[in-house]
Amino acid sequence: MGGSAPRQDGLAVVPGSPEPTSFVDRRAELAAGRRLLARSRLVTLTGPGGVGKTRLATRLADRVRGAFPDGVRFVGLAGLDDPALVPHAAADALGLHDHSGRPPLDALAGQLGERRLLLVVDNCEHLPAACAELIAALLHGTPHVRVLATTRHRLGLLGEHLLELRPLPVPDPDGDLSDARRHPALALFADRAAAVDPAFRLTPDNRAAVARLCRRLDGLPLAIELAAGRLRDLGLDQLEAGLDTRGELRATVDWSHSLCTAQEQLTWARASVLAGGFDLETAEAVCADGVRLRPADVVEAVTALVDKSVLIRETAAGTVRYRLLDTLRHYGLARLRALPGEEPTARLRQRTWMQHLADTYERAWFGPSQRHIVARLKADQDNLRTALNFSLSGWGERGEGSGGWDEGCGAGGEGGGGLRLVGALWFYWHACGAPREGRYWVERALAANPEPTAERARALWVAGLLAAVTRDLVHGRRLAEEARALALALGDEAEAAHAGYVIGVITLFLDDLPTALAHFEAAAERGRVPGQHLSLVGLERVELACALGFLGEADRAVAVCEEARRLCERHGEEWVHSYVLRMLALAHTVRRDWPAAARHAHHALRLKLAVHDVTGIALTLDLLARIATGTGAHEHAALLLGGADRVWSDIDRDRWGSAALRTPREDSERRAREALGEPAYEKAYRYGRELELTELVGHALDEGRGTPDPADGPKGSHLTPRESQVADLVAQGLANHQIADRLVIARRTAEGHVERILGKLGLDNRSQLAAWVTARR
Repeated sequence: MGGSAPRQDGLAVVPGSPEPTSFVDRRAELAAGRRLLARSRLVTLTGPGGVGKTRLATRLADRVRGAFPDGVRFVGLAGLDDPALVPHAAADALGLHDHSGRPPLDALAGQLGERRLLLVVDNCEHLPAACAELIAALLHGTPHVRVLATTRHRLGLLGEHLLELRPLPVPDPDGDLSDARRHPALALFADRAAAVDPAFRLTPDNRAAVARLCRRLDGLPLAIELAAGRLRDLGLDQLEAGLDTRGELRATVDWSHSLCTAQEQLTWARASVLAGGFDLETAEAVCADGVRLRPADVVEAVTALVDKSVLIRETAAGTVRYRLLDTLRHYGLARLRALPGEEPTARLRQRTWMQHLADTYERAWFGPSQRHIVARLKADQDNLRTALNFSLSGWGERGEGSGGWDEGCGAGGEGGGGLRLVGALWFYWHACGAPREGRYWVERALAANPEPTAERARALWVAGLLAAVTRDLVHGRRLAEEARALALALGDEAEAAHAGYVIGVITLFLDDLPTALAHFEAAAERGRVPGQHLSLVGLERVELACALGFLGEADRAVAVCEEARRLCERHGEEWVHSYVLRMLALAHTVRRDWPAAARHAHHALRLKLAVHDVTGIALTLDLLARIATGTGAHEHAALLLGGADRVWSDIDRDRWGSAALRTPREDSERRAREALGEPAYEKAYRYGRELELTELVGHALDEGRGTPDPADGPKGSHLTPRESQVADLVAQGLANHQIADRLVIARRTAEGHVERILGKLGLDNRSQLAAWVTARR
């Protein structure tokens, strides 16, 4: 069955919020934070804007990561304005893809269960009530989760321990300034000044002036960085004179703003409607109007604002993105609102650009760019949320024409911009693992737009699909049937076919295999209708093969899959292709052709990891466990079952309540337990359950590479690449927690690796392992 998808990481990595500049000396606060986290489940960092709460939380979380076997996660809320989205943002940060029907907070707590992890919740001041509700639910609903929150004011929760972050201490300008390292405010200024003027150094001649300047800035790190960013254009004396009467942060930002050109000021203001990060293309689309700002003006202004420390420039995976620090974004919004008509117009351009991207990516989805599309939409998630909120707030429907490239992209005033945007994003909600959030948006859009339009027909079947994958099958079917009826009344064959796919897949979810088979056979006989999305054509074939496979008609299933496979290969598509390959593996499993089944399942698993299809990975691991029991590889089957159960616990522990999924899994477990015995089964199962996702997939693929090379050692000693890494680190004398830090994995995962390596090699202790590694060098 087709599923959903995005993040493939485990729970062992810190931030989603990199430090934009150097971290000033906060040793005392770091030590205090570590002590508080050791004895309290909720620590709240408080302090004024610009004091460095996010950076301290990031650094503190990194320092204590080794104390949390299940890792650290970072929930950044700076770009979020809707309190209803806080649970979704937390689930996304935690890598959880809940498909159950439980309330979001209950689902979060239930999925985290016994995990021992630290959750960093940043910028709670925007949505204090929603953040307090989230944190309270996690603290009350789990025994081991700890929370590190940042906010300007306390949350007021029971058991909350406060750590107040004060501005940096500033030395007496007339005192001993010979060692700048003793004075973090001076060191921060010097670091930022050198970034814009590489020749700048603290010298005996300028230390006193820098100290006076930092004192006027009250030691606030953000204010110091803004001032230092002007050294390319102004000397220290001019900086000091400009700040003569401007001590507080707001005054410093006012002063920095006044030194920007008119084009830079307008770019700053318009860019403030962008939540989270953005690339240069987005900045041009949102900030340029062809009158006061041309695209070339925006490019020049962005470069200048980076130099002046207003914008932060970040590079990840070869892509350059920019963001405004939260304090500066809110300042920019205030400036924008002071300009008549500017805010709604800028927000309309932002919404129209997001619609343009969504339409473009939907058209390109069945093709070779899926990995790029997934990465781009995940990066722009906050901007998508902002655009949807604008569209559905009533404000976005008033609109004004914007002309140029965006003609026909759903400018406000059409009375359905929100419907069109959620409809275009169907593949994102479904394929990228966000069904709960997708339901939230599409239900809002449907409630706001009851008119019988093609956009409503699209939104209805999208709502039905998302309801189905979150276990609301009856409601999902009703929505899909309403969508098909509306589409037929409008004469829209494509949307009727899309709705028909949803009806069929819900029938399959309900385990009504004969009816599902007849439904998808009819769709195959009909063929593709004009305008039908190729992804859904491919998925119709996947579901047909699924029904055939479950009903034992393996030869027909193989023929259907081969046809769908050729379609995917012609277009360079991977997501549907991975499901086709899984169905091929299932068909060969029914035939008991284990080598062919394993080959196709491994190929499917590689593609699913590449496109971050977590649900697809869970389904394929279940199938690989079945294949392993069929070939007598019962220990490997137990490991895969443990890993699959861990992945499913982040989606739906009950595998959507489907007997077609649960029964084969239960059979694999029974056979592996009988073959191995209880202790050996539980050992392999626990090991698989503790692996992080990429490592689990690595194990699954490694075991499919054939028999070990005799040169690798005695029978059974073949090590996976990650196990070889761990063995080398053991030989270097590293303890388990040091191995975990070095490889950025959970400590319990490192422990499991060492235990498994010793078992594979027939060794008793780490000293013997070190000797074994040394002898092989």
